[in-house]
Amino acid sequence: MTSASNVRLSNCTWPDVETALDDGKRTAIVAVGSVEQHGPHLPLIMDTLAGDELAARIAEKLGDALVAPTIRPGCSGHHMEFPGTITVPATVLMDTIRSYCESLDEHGFEHVVLVPTHGGNFAPVNAVAPEVARDIDANVIALADLSDLMELQNEGLREGGVDYQEDVIHAGAAETAVVLAVNEGLVRTDELDAGYEGDVSVSRLLGEGFKSIARNGVLGDPREGTPEAGEAILDTIASEYAERIEAERDAVRE
Repeated sequence: MTSASNVRLSNCTWPDVETALDDGKRTAIVAVGSVEQHGPHLPLIMDTLAGDELAARIAEKLGDALVAPTIRPGCSGHHMEFPGTITVPATVLMDTIRSYCESLDEHGFEHVVLVPTHGGNFAPVNAVAPEVARDIDANVIALADLSDLMELQNEGLREGGVDYQEDVIHAGAAETAVVLAVNEGLVRTDELDAGYEGDVSVSRLLGEGFKSIARNGVLGDPREGTPEAGEAILDTIASEYAERIEAERDAVRE
């Protein structure tokens, strides 16, 4: 059976899910992560790790939701100069998202929430979500505003007592803090080093690759991240997203 500590579909049997649906757990949270470089100190799976944790916290705050396995890999072509990165075309990611939504809809979930945690996934999520919503009965909610997510991450840093803000977030203080909070052993603390700090040209990043801007794959200073800030970041985002989901679901019921 599902509980506050066991909201993940991957940990359930099919009778567990059937019972959860019968009990009114009709919202599914789908994080959309990646397998890509996050500097010399964070694991390739960082965005997926964050997606797993964030989705579970959102589901627990809602109290009537389950968490689908995080989608991975994502659209990470601009990181391919760094060994280990795995990328898929946007069309492949969108087809996968569509298949997730259609499957969950068929099982009786009434709301499917898409939560991208990697910057390269936001455009594909925003493109496919309204298309899928027209084709299935379930309400599709896309929480896919990248600037908004980074603002919430910076807010979490402040709430966690870190007097340091990042204009663009990748492998710096915020993401390092999140991994420290979720699984501290995955952070190579002997490899913490500041990366590029300054304006980031998105066109250059996408056209010339991430290494053209940050040789070590890091934006900002990961040494500023703390476990406490990571907890604050996750709670800030999960609380805000849960409120937005509640509002979206209420609007559909009216």
